[in-house]
Amino acid sequence: MQIEFRLPSLGADMERATLTQWLKKPGDRVYRGEAIAVVETDKGLIDIESFDDATVTELVVAPGTRIAVGTVMARLSGEGVAGRAASEPPPPPAGAPAYAPTPPVAPAPAAPTPAAPARARLSPAARRRAHELGLPPEALEQRAAGGILHVDDVERLAAEAKAQASAASAPDARRTMRSVIASAMARAKREIPHYYLGHALDFGAAREWLTHYNAALPVRERLIEGVLVVKAVALAAARIEGFNGYFRDGRFERSIAIHVGTAIAVRGGGLVAPALLDADRKDLKTLMREFSDLVIRVRSGHMRSSEFMTATITVTSLGEDGVDTIYPIINPPQVAIVGTGCVSERLWAHAGSAAVRPVLNLTLAADHRVTDGRIGSRFLKTIAELLAAPEKL
Repeated sequence: MQIEFRLPSLGADMERATLTQWLKKPGDRVYRGEAIAVVETDKGLIDIESFDDATVTELVVAPGTRIAVGTVMARLSGEGVAGRAASEPPPPPAGAPAYAPTPPVAPAPAAPTPAAPARARLSPAARRRAHELGLPPEALEQRAAGGILHVDDVERLAAEAKAQASAASAPDARRTMRSVIASAMARAKREIPHYYLGHALDFGAAREWLTHYNAALPVRERLIEGVLVVKAVALAAARIEGFNGYFRDGRFERSIAIHVGTAIAVRGGGLVAPALLDADRKDLKTLMREFSDLVIRVRSGHMRSSEFMTATITVTSLGEDGVDTIYPIINPPQVAIVGTGCVSERLWAHAGSAAVRPVLNLTLAADHRVTDGRIGSRFLKTIAELLAAPEKL
């Protein structure tokens, strides 16, 4: 069957993107979840992944072209995947031109100087990664000292080159991103009947367990408090219906899978909320590793389309900035978002007496078309109960 590979919507604040690179060419086999193209949005560079196991038959859009969400980017031939239509974006504008694909233009190599050190060599894996990034190995060899370049070296040099090239336009990009986010949030606040609830909880058990758990681990493997909250929200969403899914075409579509969007600050300003997939099924160690990976890729400006298209509920926090309480706005088409503030020391009733305890403020913004305050209070209470027994998360 013929499959149209379209530019998907990567968030309510996205209308267009620029195709920067094709990762496949006509005749190449592509598997479901494998990246086909790289596009640039206000959020950064995003790998666009396939919904299907298929073969690329035609590339329709040329690198460097700015296109609207829904535009046919390529045509594939394959079996297709059941349910793919539900994930497809709206139809494209008519009259999109075809083209004969050409290789992406690679950055020019730096001019060598008489005092330059011996050129480095690339390992086979590094050479493949350079090809994936559209960078000529010769340029990378000349930018590094003698020796062998590995995959990490290639990615570091590529990131440095991109950062240098975009430095001059960074202020304009930040202003554009803030403008786009503000427009999307204004629309969400206007169109979604929000209701808000707050719940203060004793975070002592969670903090004590976390301290004990982390004590024997190296710093890079330690858990953070936010990962406990993500897991608790995911488990609560599995138990209490009405908070995990999408509101589309006038009705709520419950999602069986629970993919928790995690708000991450972008360097230079703005927020994105890529998803931790199947967060209810993963242990805390796995979630921590995947969250750390998300942060690194968000800060370097290179993400995956599946992480933006699949979030079913979002968690956001300003606790690290000392904010006690946050009142977030729902990210459509989702129907709920949980906010957390900082953990602060307060006088609290504990074990039959007054004691100073670490207290966390949870907030919930939910869609009144799907749930109400009574159901929302059960949802927040369930999160609090889960955090009170962190060893079971």
